[in-house]
Amino acid sequence: MKVLGIGNALVDILTRLKNDEFLEKYSLQKGVMQLVNHDFIKDLLDATLHLPKKLSSGGSAANTIHGLARLGIPCAFMGKIGNDEFGKIFLDDLKKSQIEPLLYYSLSPTGRAFTMVSPDGERTFATFLGASVELLEDDIESEVFKGCDVFHIEGYLVQNHKLIEKCVRVAKKNHLKVSLDLASHNIVTAHREFLLGLMEEYVDIVFANDEEAKALTGRSPEESAEMMAADCEIAVVKLGEYGSLVRSGNKQYTIQPIKAKCIDTTGAGDLYAAGFLYGLIKGKDLEWCGKAGSLLSGKVVEVLGAKLEEDQWDEIKAELALLDGGTSFSIPE
Repeated sequence: MKVLGIGNALVDILTRLKNDEFLEKYSLQKGVMQLVNHDFIKDLLDATLHLPKKLSSGGSAANTIHGLARLGIPCAFMGKIGNDEFGKIFLDDLKKSQIEPLLYYSLSPTGRAFTMVSPDGERTFATFLGASVELLEDDIESEVFKGCDVFHIEGYLVQNHKLIEKCVRVAKKNHLKVSLDLASHNIVTAHREFLLGLMEEYVDIVFANDEEAKALTGRSPEESAEMMAADCEIAVVKLGEYGSLVRSGNKQYTIQPIKAKCIDTTGAGDLYAAGFLYGLIKGKDLEWCGKAGSLLSGKVVEVLGAKLEEDQWDEIKAELALLDGGTSFSIPE
């Protein structure tokens, strides 16, 4: 099965701060994502030239697609970039992971997500969306969905209702399963009614962390899983260090987290989705899928950024092979 992802095409720039004085100097609230303009992100980069940095293609859906591709699943990614140095970094990173690039170009600069990791591991984001938010419904063509089986959407895109509505209509017309990661509790709050309608009509698999689930339903994680599963075939509520809940119909599973030494939580939810979708595509049962998600998310928090090295993927593949298969759970037609 082939997975098509759509999301904000951002280049992740990660650096470790020696202390939090830098955040105070630039009026950045610790632990929060703040949207900034091009000049501001340039000032931040100039001010941290002396600090080591890690650059890679990023954005929630891109992280998930990279994880699936590393596990051997054929993938494509759709987004918009600028014709610049950062756009080339994004494109080259897709190609390196053998992901089919379905990229549109803009005259605006490529988006960037500057992640500053404090000594205690807390992440603060300054995000310049740039060209990424210029992906429009008129860009979407039915042809890109052909040959794909699963369509994965990052929640940050739901702010563009027309884009998402066209995407899910075309995906369903081409018989794809729709997977949605809610991505951010503040976006869920701002677009709650739209999301509820989207889930009821189009979404088959939904991922949410506990804050996003509460913003959507106003209920506890357990009740949220039940309510979301009433609209979708599969609902997942991620609970961070406490594991996750997986529900389909009236069956609910509690998935334990793996033991991990947390350095940076960037990409933890995205890689959980990659592991979970991998299990579904391979016909594994829901408990296996949850364990696979937990494994990938536990491994990625032990490194800086959302990308794992080749030897780490070899280790993950070996551990996935040891998971109990249980009964199979095929994605319904």
